[in-house]
Amino acid sequence: MKRGLSNSASDGVSFTPLVVLELVEDTKEEAVTWLLEKIRDKQENGGAELLVGRLRKDSWGDDGGNPNVFVVGASRDRLLSGAEDVGLVKESNDGSMRGFTFVNRNNFKDFKGDSDEFLSVAECQYIIKHELDTLRAKEENSVPGYAKVKLYPGKSILRRLLSKGILVQVFPLHDKEELKKLSHSWYGKLRLKYQPLDEIRRYFGESLALYFGFLEYFTFALVPMALIGVPYYLFAWEDYDKYVLLALFNLVWSTVVLEVWKRCCASLAYRWGTLCRKKAFEEPRPGFHGVLGYNPVTGRQEPTFSSLRRQLRVYLVSVPFVLLCLCGSLYVMMIYFSMEEWALRLHEEEQSVWSSAGLFVPSIIYAIVIEVLNRLYRYAAEFLTEWENHRLESSYQNHLILKVLVFNFLNCFASLFYIAFVLHDMKLLRQSLATLLITSQILNQMVEAFLPFWLQKRRNTKVQKQVRRAPVELPWTEQVKLEVDMSTYLGTFDDYLELFLQFGYVSLFSCVFPLAAVLAVLNNFTEMYSDALKMCQVFKRPFSEPAANMGVWQLAFETMSVIAVITNCALIGMSPQVKSCFPDSETQLILIVVAAEPHTGEVEEVQEDSSYPPSFEPARHFTHHRQRSSFLEHVLLAFKFILAFVIPDIPKEIQLKLARLEFESMEALKKKKMQDTKKLEKQDN
Repeated sequence: MKRGLSNSASDGVSFTPLVVLELVEDTKEEAVTWLLEKIRDKQENGGAELLVGRLRKDSWGDDGGNPNVFVVGASRDRLLSGAEDVGLVKESNDGSMRGFTFVNRNNFKDFKGDSDEFLSVAECQYIIKHELDTLRAKEENSVPGYAKVKLYPGKSILRRLLSKGILVQVFPLHDKEELKKLSHSWYGKLRLKYQPLDEIRRYFGESLALYFGFLEYFTFALVPMALIGVPYYLFAWEDYDKYVLLALFNLVWSTVVLEVWKRCCASLAYRWGTLCRKKAFEEPRPGFHGVLGYNPVTGRQEPTFSSLRRQLRVYLVSVPFVLLCLCGSLYVMMIYFSMEEWALRLHEEEQSVWSSAGLFVPSIIYAIVIEVLNRLYRYAAEFLTEWENHRLESSYQNHLILKVLVFNFLNCFASLFYIAFVLHDMKLLRQSLATLLITSQILNQMVEAFLPFWLQKRRNTKVQKQVRRAPVELPWTEQVKLEVDMSTYLGTFDDYLELFLQFGYVSLFSCVFPLAAVLAVLNNFTEMYSDALKMCQVFKRPFSEPAANMGVWQLAFETMSVIAVITNCALIGMSPQVKSCFPDSETQLILIVVAAEPHTGEVEEVQEDSSYPPSFEPARHFTHHRQRSSFLEHVLLAFKFILAFVIPDIPKEIQLKLARLEFESMEALKKKKMQDTKKLEKQDN
């Protein structure tokens, strides 16, 4: 292969290092020898049939280094057979997307004999990771040299080593040449353009490419909101009640954006071969533990954990803890409002420039506290979810995301709901929304991109000096040592969470602060470049993860969209324009009763009771507004769901291709059954 740099295994075979495998420094030699033999052994003997080389200790320089660092690669034919094992989908010569098979490899587009361009580097590394994960224990009862580290027949060896701390990390190496090309086309020049999603997918895989695709799509989808918001903001600066039209546009926008994205996502996934890719059987998480038992699906012996015990942990510990954290968040919010009241009172007493600036101090402090609480809670949520002992990684991620979303939603938006629907202070709502949005964006940029980049620059400089003093220099030594100490990218969780909160700020309350979309566009434009920079320069290269959509995040965004409909309807019902358009009359009352279905007694009480004290006037108005807005809320919610139903998630041309592929598969299965039947008949005769 011509990609990257060459290395030689102990048997003298030259190969390209694709994956780095690091064991703890004091790993016993018998365990190392046993693992290397497993990796090199043939598949029929239970091995991975991969190529592996060891990084020599004297190549680390005077300071020394971990002697148990290995580079792993594979022959070309092994990668092609592995592509069939993982269910890779490629474009065939007839233009359709089909599951790759080694036997029919010449029927696929871009397959050119000995060429290395058919499989991307990310796909090759994903195949190697899959083959390493499928290394199974057979007759071994424990890891050689570690009698207490038990092995179970049929279970993944690497996952066991990882859970017991013998294996430190497994990560794919960057390819300097391809990374240089990608960096130049991605963020080499600061200009307004589409991202090279196909190149990102070839280098980092589908999951990360879909995130950047959604980031790009969402940024451009915000442009209409920004274009409408700027004149709205300029010409209605002091009139905080003129937001009805923008709120209505908000409602339609939040629904259409997500529905169109699902179509774009399906098109990308089909082009990348993940839309029709079969989901692989999911292995237990490395951290999963329990008593020895049998898997009812595979029949293999493995640790088992009672689902009842897990549910008790979830509902008796995790749920009360989350509720306690939510109460704490609300308590912090009330402290913030006390600070706001203090700052306002101080401003009324002094009426100075400093007191005017002081009005923003409570919001800034509260925004910083929100970010700190979100991060602290994230650590607690990870600990709790780990303690719940979920068997599968997907279940672990779903529970973690649910915990984090609930807390982040309340922590970030509770104060805005309180200001809007309890205090009815649109001026304070605009100020708080602007401060929260701007502060959170600045802090996220600092924490996620600039700080890690600065730390990585310092670390790279130190490592390069050490490697230059090495008595034996191999061409790939410096690259391996640099990447061993790089930070590990933990996935798209935090990136999607940031966009989710931003979507909430824009869709829920941007009608009272029209510049929210403008700030979001500016932030996301810089986010594209900062995220690209950190992926290429700061973090280790992550393994490619096949993905056809955003997973549970799509549901999270759609839930936020429903909340946006209810919130904007409530804001519309509170506006003076709506009050002036719906004078109190008997006809109006009948329509409200029929559409909103309130209790007749409550309506008559509001209509006829004149015993409200003057201080109760906001409550009277809010009751009227709730009734007026409920009809609109029902109509718009119905419109939203009708729109979601009318707009198909998958474009029609892709639906036809998928249907054709399914038909051909069924016909091929029927043909095979007929052939098998004829063979049996001949044998009987």
